[in-house]
Order: sequence, then structure tokens, then C-alpha cells
Amino acid sequence: MTGPDVMLHFEGVVHRYGHSVALRCLSLDVCRGEMFGLIGPDGAGKTTTLRVALGLLRPDAGAVTTCGLDPVRHSRELSGRVGYLSQRFSLYGDLSVDENIAFFAEIHGVRGWQPRRTELLEMVRMIPFRTRLAERLSGGMKQKLALACTLIHTPELLILDEPTTGVDPVSRRDFWKLLARLQREGLTIVMSTPYLDEAERCQRVALIDCGRLLGLAAPEELRAGWSQRILELIARPKLKVAELLRARPEVADVETFGERLHVTLAAETAVDAEPLATILAEAGLEVESTRMIRPSLEDIFIARIREAEAETVEVGR
Repeated sequence: MTGPDVMLHFEGVVHRYGHSVALRCLSLDVCRGEMFGLIGPDGAGKTTTLRVALGLLRPDAGAVTTCGLDPVRHSRELSGRVGYLSQRFSLYGDLSVDENIAFFAEIHGVRGWQPRRTELLEMVRMIPFRTRLAERLSGGMKQKLALACTLIHTPELLILDEPTTGVDPVSRRDFWKLLARLQREGLTIVMSTPYLDEAERCQRVALIDCGRLLGLAAPEELRAGWSQRILELIARPKLKVAELLRARPEVADVETFGERLHVTLAAETAVDAEPLATILAEAGLEVESTRMIRPSLEDIFIARIREAEAETVEVGR
């Protein structure tokens, strides 16, 4: 899919670091005005995808356009249309909040930037701190200042690489409120995150692992298209419970979520919570609670990873 409403287009993109393949024929599109999430664990290829989109890395195969431009050949023009907040965005600790934003305005050649700076500081609620040195800000405030610096040149596309990693829960919530406001105002947002709860806030998500696309849809569509049933239970001792369940023919997979176990039932079985609870009790294990639940994105993602691993093993035989 191409056209004026496609802000980011990947078609069969491959990228290698030496002999290591980071992206494997990755294809996806991001539409104007949407919030799009790249979801996956560390090493999945999320950061590589964003860097290819920005022209910081050249793909070894496939085609990429960002804001309708080739990001490598038109990097200078693209820099004026894209804002990029990396995992290690460099604020200058010995400059004040005001001075940091002014610095990035000058880098981007923004004229008459002072009203825009005030507007951004009001948006991130940092007007009272505009004279404070960046090194004296909290982690959450540094991230909000970094966002303001990224937006000073009024980009069309905002690319964020795990922007809430290491941020406290309150600041994380405030940051998401800012992103929701920016999207309502028409900004296209592409972000990577390892947090599946953040993916729920995106219009569409791409599930990525080992550089492979495992799924691409709205979160609700991914859940609606998942047929396997999941039993959530609390039982003790947890390790013995999981070991017993994994050996049962009715069980396809068992994953740990804190004190809870998510038990994916085999597709061909009609068993529900009660028979499995009885089996555990008869084995002398303590069952506190059981319930059938809707699969979360995390359940689906883990299942997709397992399926991909099984396919790889099958191909290798």
C-alpha cells in the first residue's frame, strides 16, 4: 500500500549485522494519523526497524519510504518532517529547560521558535521549571523535556523508541496522556515498546520477534481472531502445578504471570477449569482459584512466538 496517507511503508525489508539477520522480509504500513506500536522483547528488531525508517541504517533488501521519501537518499528533507525520541535522547544537563529547547530549535533551523517553546512547555506542564537545569530534573520530567525538544520543529511523524522504559508509573501515565493528545491533533505516532499494556493504546500493533512479523492488526482484532481458550489459575506450589499441567494432553502451554498461571488449552479438547482443578487437588496441590479468561495480547504474542519456533524447527528437519 502506498499513497499520501501512508506515512511509513516497509516491503520485504531485510537488514543484517554481519552474519546476523535483524529483519527478515519485514512488510508493514503506517497510516497518517494513527498510533502504531512495534511490540516485542529485547532483540526482536524494533530499534533496527525504526532506524531503517529514519535512514540511519540502509536495508540490505526491500523497499522503505518514510513520509513518501526514501529515508537514505532524502535524509535532510526527512529530518524536517520527522521527530525521533531515541532510548538515549541526549539532553544537555548544564543547560536549562528553556535552553535545551532553544538548542534543538536552532539545530532544526526553526525561526521564531519562542511561542512554540512556550506552547510545548505548557503542554508538558513544565512552565514552572523552565529555568531549572536539565540535570536536576526527575526521570519523568527529563522524558517530557525530551519530547518537547523532539516536537519543536512541528514534525508530521513522531518516532519513539521505548519512550517509557525506566520511567515511574505516574510519569508513564502522564506521558501517554501527552501522546494521546498529540494524536488527536493529527500527529502520526510510531513507537516501540516491550510493554503489552501500552500496546492496547495503539490503533494497530505489529508483533515482532527475531526480526519476523508474527501479527499485524488492531489489538481487539488479534484477540478476536484467537480461538484457543485460556484458564487462569492460582495454585501452589506453582512450579509443581506448572510441571503437572504441562504433562497433560489437554494443555498446550503454561505461562507464569506473577502468582498466576495462564494455561492454554489444546484446541481439540473441550475440558474446562473444573476437571483440571480436580486433577491438581488429587495430586495434593492447593488450588486457590480458577477461571476461564479472554486471551491478553501477551498470551497471543507468546503463543505466536511458540508457533514460529515450532515452524523453524520443522523446516530445519
